[in-house]
Amino acid sequence: MNKKIVTRIGIGAALYGVFVAAVLLFYPDNAQDMDWKDREEYNKVQVAKLELGLHKQQILALLGGPDISEAKKTADDTFQVMFFRTQHVKSDGITTQDECTALLLKNDELIAWGDSAYQDYLTL
Repeated sequence: MNKKIVTRIGIGAALYGVFVAAVLLFYPDNAQDMDWKDREEYNKVQVAKLELGLHKQQILALLGGPDISEAKKTADDTFQVMFFRTQHVKSDGITTQDECTALLLKNDELIAWGDSAYQDYLTL
């Protein structure tokens, strides 16, 4: 093999290694540290992994803190709806409910998410 080709392959592999190391060291892996675009995409992926029955602490560990949250208590139960940004609607610097996916919890356990979750919360 030509010495010039081997040298170029070695340089390419070294540059690739530096790039991978930089991504691992500097790319935020915590949802709270991401910019809004990255967090939105991250949230979409994580929401797709949700399962009914997850506990609030598991959800917070997966998604970080919610962008918006509401709660209420009935005679027997406590309900909370947490909103996580999953779609961009308007560039105004404010995250609104229509830009989020709602997660409904009953006594800190996930019972619904998606478009109907907030409507369910309102009728409780």
